Amino acid sequence: MSRDDRGRSAGIGALCVLAASVLWGTTGTAATFAPGVGPLAIGAVAMGLGGLLQALLAAPQITRQASRLRDRRGTVLLGAVSVAVYPLAFYSSMRLAGVAVGTVVSLGTAPLASAVIERVVDGRRLTRRWMLAATLGLLGTVLLCVAEAARAADGTGQASAVTTLLGIALGLVAAATYALYSWAAHRLITREISSRAAMGAVFGIGGLLLLPVLLATGAPLVASWTNAAVGTYMAIVPMFAGYVLFGRGLAHVPASTATILSLLEPAVAAVLAVLVVGERLPAAGWTGIALVIACLAVLTAPSRRRSRGQSRNTAGHDGVGGPEGTQVPVGAAVLDVADVADAALARTPWRRRRTGGDAERLAGRRWDQGESPGTAR
Repeated sequence: MSRDDRGRSAGIGALCVLAASVLWGTTGTAATFAPGVGPLAIGAVAMGLGGLLQALLAAPQITRQASRLRDRRGTVLLGAVSVAVYPLAFYSSMRLAGVAVGTVVSLGTAPLASAVIERVVDGRRLTRRWMLAATLGLLGTVLLCVAEAARAADGTGQASAVTTLLGIALGLVAAATYALYSWAAHRLITREISSRAAMGAVFGIGGLLLLPVLLATGAPLVASWTNAAVGTYMAIVPMFAGYVLFGRGLAHVPASTATILSLLEPAVAAVLAVLVVGERLPAAGWTGIALVIACLAVLTAPSRRRSRGQSRNTAGHDGVGGPEGTQVPVGAAVLDVADVADAALARTPWRRRRTGGDAERLAGRRWDQGESPGTAR
């Protein structure tokens, strides 16, 4: 794949993740129309039914690629368990520690968790662009949530320290599981499994795991037509449609980039709260939104082209570089060589299709460019 093709692929992936983040940002406003529904029920109906719908849509692809999914069953199960845990931890964190603290801990630390996972498991290197974008996005999210906390505070009904700490702990669990299922889905997709099959398998099993929670806590969802409409909307629009877009995005960008792009979600939620619910956002909140937008601009802006005589592996360059003699991250090299060896033993067509892509993957890709496995199929 040429440099221009990789840039277009990364752009498509970024747009898909941003579109998913916009849909996810509507969940808070939607939940205000069903105040009698608890956080566990909201999380279970959203992720549970949304995941089952994804599996139903992807049933033909899952059937055709069942053998590949079985070969990666450990990754599939890790992603599915993370999908089941994430909504329960996320919505409970907001209930215990408050919406502001729960949001900033759950979403703000997810990119850091993704970076650690990809560094340890895949051997990826952080680029200066990624670190700048992460800094801007995290700072913007903190300012936004602090502004919301200041607006909501009235000096009464403050949560106890133990409750707040428990909410923060659950927020960290939500961040870790969000990063894990994003990484698992991206890993499946880059191992010659279609994004629809990967997301359908991971979220379908995760949805099955959430069904007992939904049965135990979901009675308020059928107590009124409004509650039922909110539950249906949460399952179909932000979760089903949103994660279909997210899966397509993960086919083009790594999980660490996707989790930064999804920082648009709290900004969208804050704007909708102002426009739809009638809340007021302090100046610090608007500053936070501006920083999140700056983060997205840094991450999605086209890379500056180098002069013809300049080396692609110059010292201090902020990326990992291209296929021409650049350094190979040790972890990524070991994992990719193992994958090629497994494919050779299995005598699958995948071994022949990966010839051109292996050079780029073993050389290490820039985190902000991504890879589209669809070009190899």
